[in-house]
Amino acid sequence: MKCPSCEGPLQEMTVGDVVVDVCQGGCGGIWFDNYELEKFDEPHETAGEQLLDIEQDESLVIDRTKRLKCPKCNDLVMMRHFFSVKKEVEIDECPGCGGFWLDAGELARIRSLFNTEEERHQTAHEYFTEVFGGELAAMEAEDKAKLDKVRKIANIFRFVCPSYYIPGKQDWGAF
Repeated sequence: MKCPSCEGPLQEMTVGDVVVDVCQGGCGGIWFDNYELEKFDEPHETAGEQLLDIEQDESLVIDRTKRLKCPKCNDLVMMRHFFSVKKEVEIDECPGCGGFWLDAGELARIRSLFNTEEERHQTAHEYFTEVFGGELAAMEAEDKAKLDKVRKIANIFRFVCPSYYIPGKQDWGAF
């Protein structure tokens, strides 16, 4: 595979029981196939420490604004987004294969954000509540009011239309 940043060759590197592709001696980036990044993104995962110091060529100038193509899918352009709600690390993700490209130093910054996956989810939940909580509570109250109104109408209708007028219960009429 070819490095999406500097276009040098990616070399396989075995870390624990996972094989990742690194741009050794080039830009120092790392390619994680789908679900591999989660094995290295927390500080207590010691296997990930091997990936923190990938040898890189300091003379290379990388354009961080350039849209990158997936090294696995070749023609697909990866989506750039923040790794977490803290918005401190931008990563590239392939919409086709679900792989992640991390530039040099991004893995170290990701590992410093949260100690556990639970902490990451809790922070995301708090942020979501902060941004959308009031609006969602208003929508829920409005829906509850509509439901109460519908139940009242259905209750009144019960007295207007006794059970023997329920569709399918009689042989005559428009039902």
